[in-house]
Amino acid sequence: MGKGLWERPWVRQLAVVLSYGLAYLAFRALSPAQWQITAGLRLASLLLVPYRYWPALIVGESWYYVYIGFVCSPVWGVAWGIGCAIPPIVFVAPVVYWVCRRWPPMLGNAAHIRMGHLLGCALLACVPLTLRDLSLITLLKNVPVDYDLNYYKWASRYFTGGFLGTLTVTPLVLLCYQKLVAKHWSELQGRIENSRLLFESVCLGLPVLALLLWIGYSALPYAPARQMAQVAMFLPVVWLAFRHGWQGAAVGGAAASCAVMLLMPKVWDPITLQAESILSLAISTMLIMGARVGSLDKHMEQERTDVRMALALAQRNVYLGEMQLRMTSQALEQIKESVQAGFTVMLGRLRQLQPAVDDRGYQRHALAAQDQLHRLADSLYPFMLRERGLPSALREGALPQMLNEAGLSYSCDLRGPVSKLSNALRMTVHRVIWETVADACMKKNVSDIRIRVRVAERQERIAALVVVRFQAHPARLASVDWNELVPRVVRGTSGLGLRAVRDRAAIFEGRTRYRSIASGHQVSILLVDAIVPGVAISPTGHWMES
Repeated sequence: MGKGLWERPWVRQLAVVLSYGLAYLAFRALSPAQWQITAGLRLASLLLVPYRYWPALIVGESWYYVYIGFVCSPVWGVAWGIGCAIPPIVFVAPVVYWVCRRWPPMLGNAAHIRMGHLLGCALLACVPLTLRDLSLITLLKNVPVDYDLNYYKWASRYFTGGFLGTLTVTPLVLLCYQKLVAKHWSELQGRIENSRLLFESVCLGLPVLALLLWIGYSALPYAPARQMAQVAMFLPVVWLAFRHGWQGAAVGGAAASCAVMLLMPKVWDPITLQAESILSLAISTMLIMGARVGSLDKHMEQERTDVRMALALAQRNVYLGEMQLRMTSQALEQIKESVQAGFTVMLGRLRQLQPAVDDRGYQRHALAAQDQLHRLADSLYPFMLRERGLPSALREGALPQMLNEAGLSYSCDLRGPVSKLSNALRMTVHRVIWETVADACMKKNVSDIRIRVRVAERQERIAALVVVRFQAHPARLASVDWNELVPRVVRGTSGLGLRAVRDRAAIFEGRTRYRSIASGHQVSILLVDAIVPGVAISPTGHWMES
């Protein structure tokens, strides 16, 4: 029933009339003559409300002015009463419509604010308001003899008050519309609780304004301290603009303009008018500069997102490449078993044809072929890493065995939550260690290899620090079988040496450092896992499980 009633156009039009009319009455009660915050409410409503509801806005604003014109016409004249009965929105709406058609201040349902166009629209909207107020002055009757009719002075007053009122309300309303439009109350509550702008405005901006208000109230109405307090109200606007862009300038400007009005000793106070002018200039400048800062921040954030997506895609490709190597390694293991079975069948049939034949040579060839296939499969994807994990592969795998058989001293110390590392990072740790060791062995100037791996987790990110220390002792170098070691250890690498290590580290947001030490050198590699272990970025920019 209620939903069906709301679907009727006249019900919506009536709701707009009532809501805007009540809001206008509330703003008008708080708006002195030289601070027209109703102008800000009017402009924000025209920008956010669809065109089909503009007649309802005109009706909602007409009530107040028709009543004022009717009540005051016996005093100021019938012509003045008729002119006052025409609401200001009638003159402002065509200007806003023209600006929105030519230079729209908002894009995408207020998702993007074009601050230069918005300020231009605010300035143009204040022109018909000023002309209307001046025309009403010319229609006044029974004007006192000593009444000041300096039209230039009144034009500057009306324009400054309307423009400051617009800067006070319109940016703040657009900000609230951007931030508080949520589907559920829980989402709205989360946005409010996690808002740094709200926290800093309440905890830092408002106390500064409260201090300036206290200084102003403590001084005499026209004392220099009170005037300085009014002028200094723009400082929180500048600070919030630098911190949060135009959103901070909107919040700070609204609070600062309210504080300036609280210190106004009387209506049309000249000192307050000067403070209004300075504050209007400060808010306008900070809104434009804040919008530029926000645009730059958004651009930088987009660049960081693109970099993260590129790194996540590269890490994903590393993982897929390792999976392909793993499948190839398993296929070679199956081929090895097929070769063994084929040699067994062949030797069995050979014994049936020639029982006295010596088959030891065939067996040696069969074992050599199987061993080569096993080494090739292990170099593609280590069997120990696949079956028993990274710690066992670094302590008991193929690389430690080759080094110990060749006569090198090898040890590995691994600490930290290794199990939390992603599969891609575990394999990368093994690859960079093998590449680093192979690069040192190709130079044939190493006899002792000490490896330290430290895994640490902080702020939902996990990193691995690999330190490989090489030392050369002349006595041990002479006993190393380089002819047997170098071909075997190079077989499991890319052949690019430390350049490949640096490239792998860069993919995982890390870096490589080479340092000379006593009787040797040391290579340190830092590798950082994804923001959440096992998580990558989808092409749409969202996180997805890897």
